Amino acid sequence: MPPSQSSTTARQSPASDPPTRDVQTTSRTGAQVMCEALIRENVSTMFGIPGGCIMPFYHAMWEYRVRLRHVLCRHEQGAGHAAEGYSRATGQVGVCIGTSGPGATNLVTPIADAWMDGTPLVAITGQVPSALLGTDAFQETDITGITVPITKHNYLVTDARDLPRVFREAFHIARTGRPGPVLIDITKDAQLARIVPEWDTPMDLPGYLPMSARQDVDQRAIRAAAELLRSASRPVILAGNGVIQSGATRELRALAEQAGIPVITTLHGLGAMPHDHPLALGMPGMHGWVHVNRAIQACDVLLNVGSRFDDRVTGKASTFAPHAKIIHIDIDPAEIGKLVRTDVAIVADCKPALRSLTVAMAQGSSVARQAWMHEIIAMRDEHLPRQGYTRRERTAPLMPHDVFDAMNRAFRDRSDWRVVTDVGQHQMWAAQLLDWSRPRTHITSGGAGTMGFSLPAAMGAAIADPEKTVWVVVGDGGFQMTNCELATIAQEGLTNLKVAVVNNGYLGMVRQWQQLFEGQRYSGTPLTGPDFALLAEAHGLRGMRVEHADDADAAITTAWKHTGCVVIDFRVEREANVFPIVPAGRAIGDMMMSAPAAPVVPPSSSTKV
Repeated sequence: MPPSQSSTTARQSPASDPPTRDVQTTSRTGAQVMCEALIRENVSTMFGIPGGCIMPFYHAMWEYRVRLRHVLCRHEQGAGHAAEGYSRATGQVGVCIGTSGPGATNLVTPIADAWMDGTPLVAITGQVPSALLGTDAFQETDITGITVPITKHNYLVTDARDLPRVFREAFHIARTGRPGPVLIDITKDAQLARIVPEWDTPMDLPGYLPMSARQDVDQRAIRAAAELLRSASRPVILAGNGVIQSGATRELRALAEQAGIPVITTLHGLGAMPHDHPLALGMPGMHGWVHVNRAIQACDVLLNVGSRFDDRVTGKASTFAPHAKIIHIDIDPAEIGKLVRTDVAIVADCKPALRSLTVAMAQGSSVARQAWMHEIIAMRDEHLPRQGYTRRERTAPLMPHDVFDAMNRAFRDRSDWRVVTDVGQHQMWAAQLLDWSRPRTHITSGGAGTMGFSLPAAMGAAIADPEKTVWVVVGDGGFQMTNCELATIAQEGLTNLKVAVVNNGYLGMVRQWQQLFEGQRYSGTPLTGPDFALLAEAHGLRGMRVEHADDADAAITTAWKHTGCVVIDFRVEREANVFPIVPAGRAIGDMMMSAPAAPVVPPSSSTKV
């Protein structure tokens, strides 16, 4: 989306103080200005790889090395995901760097990932000298043109005098409203040119008016939402990533407890409500629990807080919550009514909106809802013990859920951990089975579903917060996409990162769909790989291999106690499936809980996994 903020200065002086100018009289190269601009935005860590057209920036970076830490990744995709992980762990803007051409195009995947998941990211790329633009020069690629659909805004800078304003605008856009990625492409001559920087140049963002936590919430909409919730006998709250992004978990819990409303958390909302809270129901959607999906289908009012009604949550959108009035709180007006009808729209940051709604709910009586909770609990008690993989007759000494049971036992009574998952079956098992109690402990690729996300993203999170142990949960397929970053982990000397590879020798989620819906035609999914424990040892890291359930606890405990990165290769049952599952094109209440005798034909032609 194009920027749309009225012109303003980056720093606002108190009204009582006279305006001051940030005057610098010494000339700087454009590359030095870039470094100083990053420091002014409180950036301390960057992830990237140098190359020809970004070399002036790296040359200048040496002078600022005490204040700007650069992590040399092994692939630009890894650098981008590491910046995402750093951002997701801290809430700050992540920064990644690449050179022109292939360096820039390798950043496209993490930029798209950040766009889909609302992660604040600034990607800095070098570009060929401005005199060569459009000539198909060596390593010239129109990266701004490529990334227009997947950035909030992007810049091609050919004049070094624009750099102070552009960097200020880029970080402002990335972190405000619905967060997201911004790309700054800078020609080599602009990096080399000498200027006296004008730091007080105002931002020039006409029409960019993002909502913020400081803005007033529409009280008419709040009153309408409160009235719907007070009169509802079967309400639910659907809490998404926006609750965590805005730091509104306390406000979510306060509203739920005051009104007695059960809370459902999306994949990105995990941790927004403690898993063991009496009002916490769990995750909805394609691999959500039966009682959660059926509660949505039976509810009469649904309050969506900071979730964008992704198709993995709604299933067939026209059948989603068919009996419910929908209240949608979102900071991005474009998300409201995009996929699911909305009866009350509240365009606001989640935190002030939830506070206002809690106050409004306290001003009138609410319908008693004990019967509704009893009904949901009865559904949970009926269906939860019947989930396919938890009752499956074991065909291998180590099942996937044995790994997650062992992780839960290790995590119990500890708060010094995060988990970063990749994409696939292991991702859904982790979401279902691990006990999520705190925000920002669960980091994953949701919207883009990027295999290879987890290891570099965990590296970024581990650097951001060295006091916490960061666990990677990854399949053997995703691990082989970016395990080159083990070399970066070794070079950086990271000690607080542990890797659990759920290794089933398949591209597991695709294989599951082939089994269930395509007649067990396993085309392109059997997967070989190296001995991951030996691969870790080759990088100077600790490697372990586990093949029996009885050894899982000891392996995780050993890894946790080891001062250094550990890779555990969990050799699990090859054809275990994730259940429940909603077939493509079905309503979310129409779920499979075990593999049928014959393949199921989904009602739509889409078999996207």
